[in-house]
This record gives sequence, C-alpha cells and structure tokens, in this order.
Amino acid sequence: MSNIESRLAEMGITLPEATAPAANYIPFVQVGDTLYVSGQISMKDGEMIKGKVGDALTVDEGAAAAKTCAISLLAQVKAACGGDLSRLKRVVKLTGFVNSTPDFGDQPKVVNGASDFLVEVLGDAGRHSRSAVSAGSLPFGVAVEIEGVFQIA
Repeated sequence: MSNIESRLAEMGITLPEATAPAANYIPFVQVGDTLYVSGQISMKDGEMIKGKVGDALTVDEGAAAAKTCAISLLAQVKAACGGDLSRLKRVVKLTGFVNSTPDFGDQPKVVNGASDFLVEVLGDAGRHSRSAVSAGSLPFGVAVEIEGVFQIA
C-alpha cells in the first residue's frame, strides 16, 4: 500500500473504481510525465450529487460535492498508474466547474472542497494552480465537475 493509500485509509476513504467515460472521450491521457484527467462529476455512493449551488445546495454542500470529484480524480490517477499511486508526484492544476445560480459568486469556496482534500492527503504535493468557474448547468444536472493535471513518474 502506498503512502497515499495509507493516508486515505487513515481518513476512512476508499477510492472507488475508476469510472468509464459517459461519451466519446477517454478518462485520461499521459504525455511524458504529465497526466491529464477528464472531468469527474460529483458522486457519492454511486449516486450523482445534483443541484445548483446558491439555490438547492449551500456552499458547504457544494464543497462536499467537490471533494467527491477529487476522490474520483485520484481513482483515475491510480488507474492510469497501473494501480500504483506512489507514482503520483504532484497535482499541477485543477479546473472546477460549479453548477450555480447567476448571482452566486463563491465558486472558489466550493472548489476548495477538492483543493483542501488534496492538500490534506498529499501535503505540499497536493498544492496546485486552479480555476473555479461558474456553469449555468453541468452534465446530468450535477453540482460540480473537476478536471485535473498531474505529474507522475
């Protein structure tokens, strides 16, 4: 078990199986030591977390949804690394899309749910550049979708 998986276990988190794409794309692409992971939608226990932040969902509920996206990102990284998460060197960048009302302006607080989690798990290797963007809607009505760029060995 890698240090990352040990840390996840201490936190009571088990990575889900990496999900298959829902359309005509692949879940990740590796170019050199850079891994680009397609957007992961907010899901918990196999169920999509749906709704607009600023309406049906609070900032805290949105942040919890963003954390589930980060967990799914790590699951995709694990799959890309042949099951060996010790190959993950750092998180380079996240782009978070928040399904929010037109007047909602706290997208960064929502995406912090993913950022804070990755730093908690990975320490300094989890620190990354980031964008947090409002979306009028997201696939299937989910609350959050996050894509990531990672450095792997």
